[in-house]
Amino acid sequence: MKTLYNIFQTEKITSEKKEIPKEKIIIDYREKNSLVASELIKLGFEIEFRELKVADYLVKNTAIERKTVGDFISSMINRRLIRQLEELQQYENKLLILEGIEEHELYNDDKTNGVSANSIRGFLLSISLKHKIPIIFSKDYKDTARYIELIARKKETGMGIRPIKKVLNKKEQMQFILEGFPGIGPKIAKKLLEEFKTLRNIFDASEEELEKLIGKKADIIKKLVDENY
Repeated sequence: MKTLYNIFQTEKITSEKKEIPKEKIIIDYREKNSLVASELIKLGFEIEFRELKVADYLVKNTAIERKTVGDFISSMINRRLIRQLEELQQYENKLLILEGIEEHELYNDDKTNGVSANSIRGFLLSISLKHKIPIIFSKDYKDTARYIELIARKKETGMGIRPIKKVLNKKEQMQFILEGFPGIGPKIAKKLLEEFKTLRNIFDASEEELEKLIGKKADIIKKLVDENY
């Protein structure tokens, strides 16, 4: 290695550059045949194949299950995916990537591999609502790799110990006060403010004036405004 000298200083300066360590992604060995791994290597990641009991990819603190459209349907039919989703629950961050929706139709009005479209829709809803696992629909293996890249390169940001509440603007504050009355939601609160302009005008209005605008809920406002503590 060539050493460079600065005649104005005694310290040696070398042309050596420290290599930045590559981000490592752990992949289940059964994913070797997928093109996602080779794409991740092209993107500059270090890949380690292991036998993973749960998930196909471990990226930082996120467990990812990857399914092609065909695999998703078959694992839905034999209920293998349900077990995999339950096993993913041990990870705080988990994700299901459904790959290949651009090349293969996930469902249509006719039955897909003997499964109705509504059954597939229902299963997708169950994954999101019951199992609380987000679903990403990727176009192909390159798209899948790009999603994994974003997760791997995302910088961790810690939550501050003094979180700041959102400050409401004046209109939001006025609406917030009105929504504190029983039976008064955002729609009615906005209706009142648009008509009377100020809270003072609303509270000073007669019950008849309010009733013309919001019906029987006018009685709720008038009684509460005049109520003793």
